[in-house]
Formats: sequence, structure tokens, C-alpha cells
Amino acid sequence: MTSIIDQIDLNKLPKHIAIIMDGNGRWAAEKGQERLYGHYHGVESVRNIVEGCSDLGVGYLTLYAFSTENWDRPEPEVNGLMALLAETVRKEVPILNKNNIKLHIIGDMNMLPPFAVKALEESIDMTSHNTGLNLVMALSYSSRWELTDAVKRIGHDVENGKIKADDINQDTLQQYLSTSDFPDPELMIRTSGEYRISNFLLYQLAYAELYFTNTRWPDFRKENLYEAIIDFQNRQRRFGKTGKQIEEEETSNTLIS
Repeated sequence: MTSIIDQIDLNKLPKHIAIIMDGNGRWAAEKGQERLYGHYHGVESVRNIVEGCSDLGVGYLTLYAFSTENWDRPEPEVNGLMALLAETVRKEVPILNKNNIKLHIIGDMNMLPPFAVKALEESIDMTSHNTGLNLVMALSYSSRWELTDAVKRIGHDVENGKIKADDINQDTLQQYLSTSDFPDPELMIRTSGEYRISNFLLYQLAYAELYFTNTRWPDFRKENLYEAIIDFQNRQRRFGKTGKQIEEEETSNTLIS
């Protein structure tokens, strides 16, 4: 019998997958446990999905790990999450290096506790030579924060004569985003049955395919990832064009190749 991974066309992989890892707290509550119990088990899902993307040959994987709004959660949960973050990134560095995975961070690092910043900076440095999957962790991140920060920096550069206001276009804004070194996501996955993007990569997700699943994040595994990718590959990405135009372009490209 054909396995699910065999149904994936490796020539049509999304270059960049973004995931909102939702449902840790509800998963824990369903088991009669505290919310942090779910976060600890969610780490295994991160490891599994990162490995799955790396094995397939996906270029970029962005994980929404902690939003700016999450700072409003109960203090014990936030403190536990920061400790888990620092512990996990240090522990995972040998695995990342073994699998040629390069770590990146986007978000307001100034809001993170010093011990977490130190662990992250060390891990980024220790994986900086890798050339495989780019693993992007969104920490203390929100798209509104990112866009506000970008506009401020553009404003400063206009004031200092580095750029002219009339020359500002979409490409200019993209260069000031925290994701400026990465391609926009083509597939966004959200777990746990919520149908919103929660202030995540609002600008970058303009033409992403959105995939929602009821599976809680601690239960999300490679097979779930493969299902999302297959669903993505069965969609027609039109970017404002008609379906007929896309079909004609695909036929033309096939004839040329």
C-alpha cells in the first residue's frame, strides 16, 4: 500500500511553511494537567515536524512559538515557557547541527529575559554555518509590532536622508521586515481547530495557502504535516490570475521543458 509520504510531489514542495502551534493548553486541560504540561509535550512535536521538513527538503520553516500578546498570560506559565525555551534550544543544538539546520529568531528580543536571550544567541551562533533547513522561531513576535517597527525605521531613514519618501514601495517595506532574508510562506498551518491567523505574518501571508486542522499541537506529527502539504499541492495558486491563465502557463512551461 502506498504510504502518505509517497503521495507528495517533491518537485512542488512549498519553499516556506509557517505554523501556528496552537492547542498545548487545551490538550493539557483535556488530560487534567496544568498548561505547562502541554507545552512540554509540544516540544516533541516541534522536533518531529522540524525533522520532517528537513528530510523532505523544505527550505524554510517558521514556528509561531510566543506572541507579544502571550506576555499577558499568567506569570507562572510565562516563566515556565521562558525556562522551557532556554532549556530546549540549548539541548537541540547538537541535533540541529547533525541535520544541517540553521536557527533564526524573529520578534522583540528586548522583551525576553536575559537568560533566554543568551541561550538563543548562542544557539544561533552555533548553527550559523549550516546550509539546510532554515528554522525560524517567532518569539515575542506579532505582525503589528513588526510593521510598526518597520515603519519607524523607515521614518528614521527618511529623516536622515537615506531614502526618499516618494521612493518607498512594497519592496522597501519588505526590506525593513524581520523576515527580509526569507521568502514569504506559501503554506500556513494552524493546529487545534481555530480559524484565524492571530497577528502572525500578516504582510507575508498575503498569498499563502491556509490550512486548518483540529489536531492539537502536541498530537501533530509528520503524517499531519504530509497531509497539509498534499492539500497544498492539490490547490491551484493563481495570484490574481484566472484558472485558465494558470493552466495555459503550466502547459507552456511543460512544452518548453
